[in-house]
Amino acid sequence: MRSFTYSQLPGRVVFGVGAVEELPREIERLGAKRALVLSTPEQRAQAEDIARRLGSRAAGIFARAVMHVPIETAREARAEAKRIGADCAVTIGGGSTTGLGKAIALESELPILAIPTTYARSEMTPIFGITEGGTKKTGRDPRVLPKTVIYDPTLTLGLPVGLSVTSGMNAVAHAAEGLYAQDANPIMSLLAEEGIGALARGLPRVVKSPQDLEARSDCLYGAWLCGAVLGVVGMALHHKLCHVLGGTWNLPHAETHTIVLPHAIAYNAPGAPEAMRRIARALEAPSAAHGLYDLERALGAPLALKDIGMPGGELDRAAELACAAPYWNPRPIERAGVRKLLDDAYSGRRPA
Repeated sequence: MRSFTYSQLPGRVVFGVGAVEELPREIERLGAKRALVLSTPEQRAQAEDIARRLGSRAAGIFARAVMHVPIETAREARAEAKRIGADCAVTIGGGSTTGLGKAIALESELPILAIPTTYARSEMTPIFGITEGGTKKTGRDPRVLPKTVIYDPTLTLGLPVGLSVTSGMNAVAHAAEGLYAQDANPIMSLLAEEGIGALARGLPRVVKSPQDLEARSDCLYGAWLCGAVLGVVGMALHHKLCHVLGGTWNLPHAETHTIVLPHAIAYNAPGAPEAMRRIARALEAPSAAHGLYDLERALGAPLALKDIGMPGGELDRAAELACAAPYWNPRPIERAGVRKLLDDAYSGRRPA
């Protein structure tokens, strides 16, 4: 066995049907008395339900979270937290809301309690991202890692099937890249393969029967494992491309990850054969890239960047941006190859 270093992130997870009922006790464990509840405008009703559960411990609601955490929104939320004297933040929703909580914690060090309602898994990582001037900048800081995460599958029953699919494939992307990360280790690789497998089994059942609580539980479990991988090991070309596409052209986050993933995996296949074997095994498919593409097609996921708002005339610029300051990658970053990858993803072709 090769040498490796493994760091375990701190944090508390409460998982199970009805786990949201533990929220008041979990806030009490943090020693908090004035919680700012965060959500997107679309999930304000859920934020209000969370505030109701907290009673006097809810100091206010900020329901203006949006994709990619624009710096202007982050500043507004920080100012609101300061104005009401918040001593913690409760996030209810997906990656956009969790990201806004992280932006607050980055400057104030307010503890975060996250309640995910999608499978994106930002809540398991110390990674933050803020978009300013059309560029999304990411970083790692232990201050932004939620202190407690409550996973309640019942909160995902209302998640639309399309968003269930794309946020689930977003989670798969974390685990897939974790298998060939520069700092990969055997523990995270076990979690990655298990996470991919759980989502690959759960998502088709969710598409068939969105109210299947057992299927929802499998997906939430798998996504948690995938997020844990993202929190510990680094990412590579796939995530760089998605940060460029999302931050520069404001493409929807989960859909972008879904579309790019099979193509980034195909690009990296020659440089990471063992990771490809494990991805294929988790998918029960003959090949990693084809298995991912075929799963997405069977799930009715978006397959082409052109269908989610990517301008066709900007692919050259996207390739240049992705190659200008690349993340570590198991296969050397070559502009021609990246440009071909983007063209395939733009058109929705099955990876070669």
